[in-house]
Amino acid sequence: MAASMESINRLLASGQYRPLLALLKGFRNGVVYGAKVRFPHALVMTFLFKGGRLHDQFRSILEATFTHSRNLGLFVLGYKTLTTGMKWVETQKSQHHSFISAFIIGYLVFGRYNKVNEQINLYLLSRILYGLLKLAVKRGYIPKPKKDPFPIFAAVVWGIVLWLFEYERDTLQPSLKSSMTYLYDDSNKWRDFRDFLLYNNDKAW
Repeated sequence: MAASMESINRLLASGQYRPLLALLKGFRNGVVYGAKVRFPHALVMTFLFKGGRLHDQFRSILEATFTHSRNLGLFVLGYKTLTTGMKWVETQKSQHHSFISAFIIGYLVFGRYNKVNEQINLYLLSRILYGLLKLAVKRGYIPKPKKDPFPIFAAVVWGIVLWLFEYERDTLQPSLKSSMTYLYDDSNKWRDFRDFLLYNNDKAW
């Protein structure tokens, strides 16, 4: 066993097969990162907001963790495979390799609808919109704000989401709508001290 590990370590340190080994390491990191991110999130959300049997709750947690972990691992593996192949064909790295590779693998891995993919895509959407605005300032397409724009950003985000919730509720993503219902609708309903302060008993109304 010790001799085998020593051989493996020598191979890893030698630099041989580095592009291929980078694909395997990318898959590994995607799987581990996906599990680290999804498991605690699913654990907390399931026990806080979902009812049902304990067995079903744990199954839901494990399924969400597996889906997130697998998809992220497959995406990293596919993305690195395509970008490495394009670089080899064109003999040099180019910016369009990233977009084309991510576009193709994103379609194949994250293009299938499920709750996990929806959450990941929405998470990325908010980040890239923010990043694109910063890029526009960096490139000089829009002037750099004289004051910190974050307060205005926050005001616009919250203004729009509450307007949508109040008047176009069906357009919101289900988990967001559920959270906002709990915060803004359920807080208008109670029958006695128990469901006024101790817990939110929406089934009693």
